[in-house]
Amino acid sequence: MYNGSMITKYSFGEPVDTGAVLVDVSKKTDSVPAGTLVSAFPFEWKFVMDGGDIVYGLGESVRGMNKRGFKYISWCCDQPSQNESAHSMYGAHNFFIVFGKRTFGVFFDTASKITFDIGWTESDTITVTCDDTGVTLYTISPDDDGFLPLESISRQFRKMIGQSYIPPRWAFGYQQSRWGYRTEKDVREVVRRYEENDIPLDAVCLDIDYMTEYEDFTVDEKKFPDMKKLVSDLAKKGVHLVPIIDAGVKKKEGYSVYEEGHKNGFFCKKEDGTEYVAGVWPGRSHFVDFLNDRAAAWFGMNYRTLTDLGIEGFWNDMNEPAMFYSDESLKEVFDHIKSLEGKNLDIDTFFEFTPLSGSTFNRKDDYERFYHEMTQKDGSTKRFRHDRVHNLFGGRMTKAASDALKKILPEKRVLLYSRASTIGAHRYGGIWTGDCCSWWSHLEMQIKMLPALNLCGFLYTGSDTGGFGDSSTRDLVLRWTAFSTFTPLMRNHSAWNTREQECYSFEHPEDFKSILDLRYALIPYIYSEYMKAALNGTMLFRPLSFVWPDDGLARETEDQLLVGDGIMIAPVYKQNATGRYVYLPENMTQVTWQNGKARETKIEKGIHFVNVPLDSVVFFVRQGKLVPLANSARSVDFLKSEPAQLLGDGDRYELYDDDGFTRDTKIEGHLREIVRKR
Repeated sequence: MYNGSMITKYSFGEPVDTGAVLVDVSKKTDSVPAGTLVSAFPFEWKFVMDGGDIVYGLGESVRGMNKRGFKYISWCCDQPSQNESAHSMYGAHNFFIVFGKRTFGVFFDTASKITFDIGWTESDTITVTCDDTGVTLYTISPDDDGFLPLESISRQFRKMIGQSYIPPRWAFGYQQSRWGYRTEKDVREVVRRYEENDIPLDAVCLDIDYMTEYEDFTVDEKKFPDMKKLVSDLAKKGVHLVPIIDAGVKKKEGYSVYEEGHKNGFFCKKEDGTEYVAGVWPGRSHFVDFLNDRAAAWFGMNYRTLTDLGIEGFWNDMNEPAMFYSDESLKEVFDHIKSLEGKNLDIDTFFEFTPLSGSTFNRKDDYERFYHEMTQKDGSTKRFRHDRVHNLFGGRMTKAASDALKKILPEKRVLLYSRASTIGAHRYGGIWTGDCCSWWSHLEMQIKMLPALNLCGFLYTGSDTGGFGDSSTRDLVLRWTAFSTFTPLMRNHSAWNTREQECYSFEHPEDFKSILDLRYALIPYIYSEYMKAALNGTMLFRPLSFVWPDDGLARETEDQLLVGDGIMIAPVYKQNATGRYVYLPENMTQVTWQNGKARETKIEKGIHFVNVPLDSVVFFVRQGKLVPLANSARSVDFLKSEPAQLLGDGDRYELYDDDGFTRDTKIEGHLREIVRKR
């Protein structure tokens, strides 16, 4: 039983056990203290906001840090168009904090689609609705624990949902990815070009091109004739291979994964008991029933095929699950197109005709066509139609991989990150924020998304640096790389049909080298702050208001972030900008990194225009804090944690320093004090 007196729990309808909450919170039977319960089922909850209230949270979602003024729908979906009108994203993160006249947190624990109308219909009212399964509602008030209200609520929630995933230390190095590295020669050339330009690199990520006919847990031996040797050769350089694993299993006689899954009944089925079929990368495919423990365990152990080759990192994709079509939706569209053949397509029928080819993509009625045999706590199974538990699918794929990898490589942390997720999956892997585009507005959105992801437990996260879709510009990739310097997951990733955006692909690659040298110099600090946040249940990224809650300008500032205990960043996210205005709630030390060197300047509290040349990174060290900088290295394997320079005006810093790969992680015995000699 969790004795947190500031947390209350209420259940409505028939909630599915999502596995998000690990502690037993006492259930209350009186009325919901925060807000008004309009209806228990279908579920509807309302709260009337004060004019100055700020709403933080909802994890991966569009728009600003303050979620007021829009409607957000938790429904994990393949969402490449991450514009302001996107109500849903890849993750379902149902926790938020109301900060203002009355400050409290609320977690809506459900497997189903749930809608958060935060001042969209009525400008002063939050309305939360869910009409599928049930909802377990947790409300959290600030505790008398010595922390400021927002931090107190965050810590209590994180204690409820469990410790965040801890990756190996090398996962904090730079990762280069592109959908389009088709052969071993391509991979070796990427590594060679990074070496040639003396730019640090820790991983090359493989998209679907490495597989045989897009079949999970296969390697195309024509393209990669000796994958084990490739992995070994790159490891000597400190570079890892990180392959993709997709959720869809190709339906193909003779393909062992399909044969085993079919024989043992591990795939999702339709109501009549036949296996559900949907089109994804390999064409007609099945989905593993990840909500069934036996099926999940079987799928997870297939990762051994690749770990036996020496691979120690994976990214799981297409696990919302994404679907191009079903047999049923495809037939419907072909019949519709045939009915229009030979007709005079006027303004009405032409606009009826044009969207048909894309109308089979991720249809709600397709998600209603198949079922799960979900394992219950007592070991029995219960049948659920997929759309009613949809948001669990991607997170359960991550859990399946994580559980299996602990058995396959019991002594080693393995890199694992996913596209789809829900709260609870933060314990098993990280996430990247999906298929963003090479747009300045998307860079801005990534900045504002990070604290909300941390609130929901996702610490190992980052975006596709430079943007995945569309062709990027050199200045955008530089600015995005400067921002990603501070995110735990730092991966440059792009689509096959876009401009190449590897750091060596642009003129003056030395500018990219300088920024990545800063990243590696900061890894001891970033890794330390990450480990403290994961092990102590705190946040790595915070809005300024978490530290200065009574400062009006701090409350309004949404494009600056606190990174750990000592650093504040103010990224440049406008094209052609030579700098930007920055608000300092206290006196700080400005650090300008250029040409591989850090220059410090004292800067007073207030608003300042700060020059940020395109080849530079500017950040700030808080008053009384100390930030260690190491010497850069070509990869994390060659990085020494001993500081080469101490930034800021503080006297001490507690450095977390372990071996970086064993699973026995703890605070005790791994902290050592760095003291400035005066």
